Amino acid sequence: MQTWQWTTWGDRRYLTCSLLAPWRHGFFTQQFWPQLPQDLVQVFHPHAQVNRVKQVHGNRVLTPSELQQPVDAQDDTLHAADGLVSDGDTQSLWVCSADCVPVLIGDRHTGQVAAIHAGWRGTAARIVPQAIARLQAQGSRLADLQVAMGPAIAGEVYQVSKTVAAELGESLTEQPQNSATESPELIDSVLQRLQDLPTSPIHPDEHPDRVRIDVRRINQLQLEHLGLEPQQVAIAPHCTYQSPQDFFSYRRTKQKQVQWSGILSAST
Repeated sequence: MQTWQWTTWGDRRYLTCSLLAPWRHGFFTQQFWPQLPQDLVQVFHPHAQVNRVKQVHGNRVLTPSELQQPVDAQDDTLHAADGLVSDGDTQSLWVCSADCVPVLIGDRHTGQVAAIHAGWRGTAARIVPQAIARLQAQGSRLADLQVAMGPAIAGEVYQVSKTVAAELGESLTEQPQNSATESPELIDSVLQRLQDLPTSPIHPDEHPDRVRIDVRRINQLQLEHLGLEPQQVAIAPHCTYQSPQDFFSYRRTKQKQVQWSGILSAST
């Protein structure tokens, strides 16, 4: 069984998961704000390479080698992406979040890792399967992957439009159709499919045109559809919206403050 533990660095604490025990990793709290990965990496390794991207709520996944290429936009210093997959030893990968899902992945055979920022848009665009496909292209096997989803907004308090929920629901089909969200009838059909699932990601809302949805559960279902076993996936029992003492939440405060999550690749 996977367990989550608080680990302290000085007088501050961050979250770790037993499923990722072979790798130095952490889901950091608001107590570390405004420190950046260049500072936080000291928790993992004093000389580790730091890799991060300009997060844009998409499904692009890059490697540290690709980050060495010139940035597309002249006024940006970071590549636009929402996921990173390591391609060497002692590489730290970082994503930031406030309510979106931070996902860390490790391959227990190769030692390679991934860090993913999975907001609802990235989840609808299947960014976690995209990252896993990149790991597989580097030699990973599904059976060797361990996945931990960190603190994020819980489904029971995450109100979205029915259209957004339907887009997320469509990500669970083999061939998602954009047309599935073009009419109320099709939207209701997708939502009913979600409602009928075991441990449904859908929660009712008092507003007739809205529902509440568990984005981490959607990601978990995507992983199940890929073929990962339940014991390969862990979900943190923490909600950013409902834990103001530990986590920033954009939904709660409308402030652009984030917490970082990172993982260090290991040699085999």
